[in-house]
Amino acid sequence: MLGIVFPHLEKVQVERVWIEDDMVRVKARTLDGALPCPSCGVCSYRVHSRYRRHLADASVGGHPVVVDLSVRRLFCDVTDCARRTFVEQVEGLTVRYGRRTVVLVALVQAIALALADRAGARLAAVLHIVVSRVTLLNVLMALPDPSPSSPRVLGVDDFATRRGRKYGTVLVDVESHAVLDLLSGREKEPLALWLAGHPGIEVICRDRAGAYAEAARVGAPGALQVADRWHLRDNLATAVERTVITHRPCLQVPEVSTSSARRLAAAPPSTLNPDTGTEKWLVTRARERHKAVHRLLARGWTVSAIARELGLTRHTAERYAHCKNLDGLIEGSLRTTRLDDYKPCLIRRWNEGCTDAARLFREIRAQGYPGRTPQAVRRYLRPLRTGLGSILSPAPVLKPQQVTNWIMWNPQHLRDDEERQLGEVLFR
Repeated sequence: MLGIVFPHLEKVQVERVWIEDDMVRVKARTLDGALPCPSCGVCSYRVHSRYRRHLADASVGGHPVVVDLSVRRLFCDVTDCARRTFVEQVEGLTVRYGRRTVVLVALVQAIALALADRAGARLAAVLHIVVSRVTLLNVLMALPDPSPSSPRVLGVDDFATRRGRKYGTVLVDVESHAVLDLLSGREKEPLALWLAGHPGIEVICRDRAGAYAEAARVGAPGALQVADRWHLRDNLATAVERTVITHRPCLQVPEVSTSSARRLAAAPPSTLNPDTGTEKWLVTRARERHKAVHRLLARGWTVSAIARELGLTRHTAERYAHCKNLDGLIEGSLRTTRLDDYKPCLIRRWNEGCTDAARLFREIRAQGYPGRTPQAVRRYLRPLRTGLGSILSPAPVLKPQQVTNWIMWNPQHLRDDEERQLGEVLFR
């Protein structure tokens, strides 16, 4: 019966088992016999002394268990050995300097790996294991790192430790979904060295980064490079959204009077301010920058020199230099705001005679507007204070991201109204 409850105590002689202070105590001693020295391996019979070790063990029946084990210290009679004495260890029960049994050590390690910190300490208390959150963290940090094996299908992607500033590369075994390694940066050299040190990779699943493609060609020339489904869908969604933004005028059917139509006929609808009919300053600036960049390019200037001359970042100057569709670039800069959904209400209240921006802000805030200050409302109403009188409420505008989602979703998952609106947009 004792061997069923304490199978790991079969290699020692159990002298007594009793309960004291709600704790199960087991008094035991090691067996006699020769033991090899840990340093030289020569067996020794001569006993130097005995002492007791108090080992915490896994709980039994809701009671903590402590094993009071009497162990021997033996002499090593080999002259050239560095040890004079050594303490015997019981396989499967004790470890050197350990205050827990091997069974309890494995249980604590499992808790540390699964939860650690405070959550692990709470679970350990339920299991009647006396361990703190700091001890669990120390146990977790002391575990050896698993040696990554060479996977057959390797996933490569980047991640940000500080978005826009600091990036790294994560390597994943696609078949087992286990993270193999984290590399600093997303350049070619670290990944190429890692691939060279892990032969046997047959497929590399990566994104469209050119550095990863070159690293795969150098480090694993025999591996097949593929793109995963997420990146394929993400690239398709990005292309669809850019197309939708380019045709943004199709998302709105403006309702203007005859006099307003004559005034707005000179400029494209997508580049006009809906309040005043004038071209937005962002659009004007984009056109001027585009002309300036291409004028300097025609003179033979480099992109870096153009960026310094115009006070732009190199990325911005390069974007204007390689721009093939200025209208699409302009539409990409005209993003919707949180106030767009509440503009019809503001115009209706303006036409009713309410011109107090603070009062209008409180009204739309009660309707769910997330803004915290009335500054956006004041900026929107500022052009209306020039004596234009009442104006027509703008037609509702579909957001490009919303239309993109409708195009990318399964048609069977669209509601009737969404399917109708998508059909109207596609055939305008």
